[in-house]
Amino acid sequence: MENAGRLLSRMPRILLYILWLYTTKVNAADLGGHSLLAFATYIEGETPFPMFGAVLMLDDIQIGFYSSSGRKLIPRGPMNDKDIGSSNQKNAITVFTVIHENMISQVHKLIHLYNSTHGVQSHQGIFGCDLKASDKPGRMICKEAFNGDSGDETYLSIADKTLETKFKWPGAWTAHQLESVKLMITDLYQPICIGALYDLLNQTRKYVRRKVKPRVRLLQRALPDNGGVKVTCLATGFYPRHINLTLLRDGQPVPDHQITGGELLPNGDGTYQMRKSLEVSTEEVQHHQYTCTAQHLSLDNKLDILLEPRPGQNHVVVAVVMLTLVCLPVFIIFVFCWKRIKGSQKSKEDVKEESEEAPQEEEPLETLSSG
Repeated sequence: MENAGRLLSRMPRILLYILWLYTTKVNAADLGGHSLLAFATYIEGETPFPMFGAVLMLDDIQIGFYSSSGRKLIPRGPMNDKDIGSSNQKNAITVFTVIHENMISQVHKLIHLYNSTHGVQSHQGIFGCDLKASDKPGRMICKEAFNGDSGDETYLSIADKTLETKFKWPGAWTAHQLESVKLMITDLYQPICIGALYDLLNQTRKYVRRKVKPRVRLLQRALPDNGGVKVTCLATGFYPRHINLTLLRDGQPVPDHQITGGELLPNGDGTYQMRKSLEVSTEEVQHHQYTCTAQHLSLDNKLDILLEPRPGQNHVVVAVVMLTLVCLPVFIIFVFCWKRIKGSQKSKEDVKEESEEAPQEEEPLETLSSG
């Protein structure tokens, strides 16, 4: 239990590293291609967890799990035993057995290197291959870590057989060792991995190769604390997960240091979302044009969205327009009636004045008759 507690105390650090491994550019799906990657962990010490376990990912979809206790690839997600097949099952057992043995050897060296002889030790790694956007073989991939600290990285370009290494731990390989590693990758891992990747893509093409268009909006929200405005560029509901989302000001990209967000987040339906935000003053919103632009594999052309009014702003505009439409006829009728009344009063006054100014007729003299 004490060893398990020590491992659990390291879990946040280990999980953060695994998350970092996955979000870095090891996945060809980020570039429009596809990948088959095993996220493996070997644990040295007594714990309630399997000594060795690996999660198998096709792009961003978990399709299987392997452990040293079961020694079998267990299907996950859209896969079943029939989809995996006996050939892929046999190859998976072979590859994971070799990875397990190599990780045992490596962890003993790392324990000595870090002088970490007490408690539980963990060795993590990503092993696999990817395809380019053209579906041609891309790279073989190996990234390692020890107790959550990043370590050596090895990449083999399948096309030209060039080996790229990034050593962090002491004891870099000799030329002979490099050649041996290259042969092991090209003769063992590459045929199995690339073959399985093509096979799995064919079986899951309706799911993995689907393209869902993003819903893109550009919103603004008032910030009561400072009187400013938060402008947010939001894209959601898209698949595959790679998207180019840019917030523009007057047609120019807003500098990255002014932007918050930008993380790729999963939705509950298997699609993804991303948002990028910028805090500005009210004056800036009024004097600049903000645009949210998105580029995605599901779109033939980039999508440009202009800034929407703040919530409630439309209601104010509509209310003003409606009030104007209602009041204007009333005002016109009032003016018309007022003018008629004034005109009538004016006519009566003119008649009265003319009547008062007219001269009175003299009475005729009576004619006296004499008797």
